[in-house]
Amino acid sequence: MIAAADILLRLAAWLLVAPLLPGIINKVKAWVAGRRGPPVLQLYFDLAKLWRKGTVLSTAASPAHVIGPAAAWVALIGAALLLPVGPAGASLSFRGDALLFVYLLAFARFCIALAALDTGSAFEGMGVAREVSYAVLSEAALITALLTLCVQSDSVSLATMLAPSAGTGAALLAAGLFGVLLAENCRVPFDDPNTHLELTMIHEVMVLDHSGPTLAAILHGAALKLLLFAVLLAEAVLPLGKLTLPQAAGALIAAVFAVAVAVGLVESLLARLAFRRVPLLLTTAFLLCLFALLVAWKGGKP
Repeated sequence: MIAAADILLRLAAWLLVAPLLPGIINKVKAWVAGRRGPPVLQLYFDLAKLWRKGTVLSTAASPAHVIGPAAAWVALIGAALLLPVGPAGASLSFRGDALLFVYLLAFARFCIALAALDTGSAFEGMGVAREVSYAVLSEAALITALLTLCVQSDSVSLATMLAPSAGTGAALLAAGLFGVLLAENCRVPFDDPNTHLELTMIHEVMVLDHSGPTLAAILHGAALKLLLFAVLLAEAVLPLGKLTLPQAAGALIAAVFAVAVAVGLVESLLARLAFRRVPLLLTTAFLLCLFALLVAWKGGKP
């Protein structure tokens, strides 16, 4: 009974906090541009409005168009439950859960891509092709980062892998994971979440035919994925396992906030890259994680 209540509380925390990060990013971008900008809680209002609306479906769409976003949202929730939160640990933890974590993220991407392709739109097919092609490199970088933590901890369980700090390779791992965070969450310089130009859209074009609750599930899932990567980045670099629970909670909150501010600054100060340059930047993120892996392998444990 206590375990079930703990899982429900953690789940509620993940679901409620996730929409806050896009609001912080948008506020930072507005501050840099000298504007007031939307409220920090704007995504909460948008989600509430979308849940009250009906869903408009294409005559060419099958049930996969609705099931895909729901399945992706559930997969991201499962990934959140596997990710430990400092000394408090994870809601679900077992040997090899790091592998399941990667597979759940990949499954969520597959479901969104399937729902986009289900409409039969060549435009959305173009976005799916771009999304999947970038995912090949970003997933390689993510797996390499997890291998680095695995070598340091001699474990394939996230709760054990994220307990120590990244040691001498912390800066390399942080830079690589931050690049993966930007790519996986379709942020500048890889993608622009606010663009409506046909030739530059990637993730946004994949959700053009969604509306109502299905679009709400996609938007909330995107915010949840951003929070997942921010927490993963913070725990991979900071020695939260050596802190007390209140200290670790404060450090984790500050680190996630710093990541959101950093994303906002990057989107304010950098322009979106041309498509031919995106693979080079993703390869750089992969090499940073690879160098961190070599440091962990040759340098020993911190």
